[in-house]
Amino acid sequence: MAKDKKSGINVQGTAITILSQREEDYISLTDMVKHFEGRSALIEQWLKNKDTVLFLGVWEQINNPDFNSLEFEGIKNEAGRNSFFLSAKKWIELTGARGLIASAGRYGGTYAHKDIAFEFGSWRFVWN
Repeated sequence: MAKDKKSGINVQGTAITILSQREEDYISLTDMVKHFEGRSALIEQWLKNKDTVLFLGVWEQINNPDFNSLEFEGIKNEAGRNSFFLSAKKWIELTGARGLIASAGRYGGTYAHKDIAFEFGSWRFVWN
């Protein structure tokens, strides 16, 4: 298996990391929000949105043969409630998701497959 490779792009003066893994590009959501008020809380707000959960579920069902659809159904039923919370790490652990990558530490962050990152970007700029 090839080693993960990082590269980057500059978007309106903001450096955004791109991680190439499994022959796919994953864009850093953490970098995308680093100059906005709320930073990583914006990612959490997006993840708790019912439309986001539905989008992620469809993406995984199309692109991930190992996706845990049973766990997804439970998450989908809870999404949108005031008490609902979903982190990228929790989503990955519960469903076996491949569209998000969450890593802790100094060089960690939340990465999303380019399809998902573009969806996040459109949400971020439409609703905030």
